[in-house]
Amino acid sequence: METHVYNPMQTVKRHFFALRNGVIADTLRKAGSPFKIIFGLNLPQIADIAAETGTSPELAEALWNNSTTRESMLMAPMLVDRTSFSEADARRWISSVPCTEISDVLCHRLLRHCQFAWPLAESLVSSPAGEFDRYIGLRLLFNIVGQDPAKALSISSQFRGDRLADMLSEEARFLMGCEND
Repeated sequence: METHVYNPMQTVKRHFFALRNGVIADTLRKAGSPFKIIFGLNLPQIADIAAETGTSPELAEALWNNSTTRESMLMAPMLVDRTSFSEADARRWISSVPCTEISDVLCHRLLRHCQFAWPLAESLVSSPAGEFDRYIGLRLLFNIVGQDPAKALSISSQFRGDRLADMLSEEARFLMGCEND
């Protein structure tokens, strides 16, 4: 009996298909998710597939570039070798982020672990490119605020009135022990 050997992308897609959840997929579609293909997997399921797959820069890039599929873009940051992911790579990925769900996972699963996380976050929050870059920068700061709450407070207080910046300021103040200021 002959067994078929699948390439890494096919193997990942087979996992997605096996775990698909139509109810979640339909809910995401109705909520306006920008993806053409939605399997309806949750993050723990995607993380399990990523752990089984292991790091693979080539597969991470292929999944990231598969921008029509939600789960592909969510899994890609989980497969990156963090030591070889450059700031230029990060900026290239950020420029193609289609929605907040992807940016949140990108920041939490990958960017916060990069040595350039602070300068990247600072440049994004003050980017002339607009609100979505600021959102990604603030989300990244949320993931690293514990490293330097005073610095996060200084950055976030420049954007008073922005809900996310105000939440970050509150978190930074709490971490600094001055939550009642």
